[in-house]
Amino acid sequence: MSDSFARAPGASRGRGGTASLSVPGVLESGSGFHGSGSAKQQHKTGSLFPQQEPLRPPKTAPLGPGNAEHLEQARIPSGSQDKVSVPDTGPEMSESQVAVAPVVMSKLSVKAPEFYPSGYNQNFNQNFADSSFEDGYDGYLTLAEYVQDFLNHLTEQPGCFETEIVQFAETLNGWVTADETLQELVELVYQQATSVPNFSYMGARLCNYLSHHLTISPQSGNFRQLLLQRCQTEYENRDEATKGDETTRKQFHAFVLFLAELYLNLEIKGTKGQVTRAEILQEGLRELLNALFSNPVDNNLICAVKLLKLTGSVLEDAWKEKGKNDMEEMIQRIENVVLDANCSRDVKHMLLKLVELRSSNWGRVHETSPHTEATPENDPNYFMNEPTFYTSDGVPFTAADPDYQEKYQELLEREDLFPDYEENGTDLSGPGDQYFDDLDDKMDPEIEEAYEKFCLESEHKRKQ
Repeated sequence: MSDSFARAPGASRGRGGTASLSVPGVLESGSGFHGSGSAKQQHKTGSLFPQQEPLRPPKTAPLGPGNAEHLEQARIPSGSQDKVSVPDTGPEMSESQVAVAPVVMSKLSVKAPEFYPSGYNQNFNQNFADSSFEDGYDGYLTLAEYVQDFLNHLTEQPGCFETEIVQFAETLNGWVTADETLQELVELVYQQATSVPNFSYMGARLCNYLSHHLTISPQSGNFRQLLLQRCQTEYENRDEATKGDETTRKQFHAFVLFLAELYLNLEIKGTKGQVTRAEILQEGLRELLNALFSNPVDNNLICAVKLLKLTGSVLEDAWKEKGKNDMEEMIQRIENVVLDANCSRDVKHMLLKLVELRSSNWGRVHETSPHTEATPENDPNYFMNEPTFYTSDGVPFTAADPDYQEKYQELLEREDLFPDYEENGTDLSGPGDQYFDDLDDKMDPEIEEAYEKFCLESEHKRKQ
């Protein structure tokens, strides 16, 4: 009994309790182990026991005279081979066989330090738990520490923007009292918005709020003016940035997308109280697109596609209001890039999809005319949900019929004869109503004669 279970990994049991090892790719080369039966015997027994699919190759390969080539093909480093003893599987396998197993070295460890993404402050959670930004800047030594913790907090929990931005702005109004601190604040927000992925939108919202609620306005300029000056610095280097190395282009693309979010979210109040977008950003985005298309490498073109998908509809509407044809020029440049540039096939496909999106009005769907403005002449479904009425002869009619008014008036007059009946025929009159009692007792002579005739005919048919 014990011999039946003492077999090598991957071996199959024979009829006589012996074991055979079937390793594809090894037996064919002549190296391997065989049980008590020969190949002919195995072929004979195949009629009684149908041959099954071969087992998967075991992770351990047997050593033998012809196994050196097998190990060489597996390319197992000699320094990472462990010798494993294979148990004896029968009387013919007297010698212990040795198999080689590759050892996979992993760099993972339970003692490894915790992972933090780039730009993450490990002390932020504790600082935030101690202050919760409700106590202002208590517990913080510098403005940079306080602002950076709040920016990290928004990165991790963007949903808290509405509930905590008011306290944050009030705290800054008590702390930011000089030109240097205001410029430091602008730089911190700008760096967070252009270096942390997916923070450009939240950074633009934050800039819009601070531009309206920070009370300090030094001679060097208020928050919005200093922010636009900081963006101007990057904007002036656009041609060099699009031609730079991969790292330079990546930083420039982050700036472009942040400027796009800033154009959509930064509100400027006019002299009459109207809210508009920054015109200078609109012109800046057009020049940035020209710079990106002038150097049509893949990542520049991808950035241009993202920029137009984000702001294309707003830019085109603004340009059309001014009578400009700038978007047509952009689409023409895209088509030229698809035809001439040596960009990848996937990028060309993205550009063509962008042209298709613009041809569909940037995916915007115009609302249908309100119901109050619909008429039978301009709306084929005008009478779709109108009810169906019936004349005294049982002929149906709807509001679409030419003589609807006449038939409907007749219907109203007929209903006036039965004021205590609902449309569904429910009797609303109380018991003992004299009017309905008289109707029930009296019958028209013609109807009475027809009823008697009907009864006689029925009786005659029954007797037959």
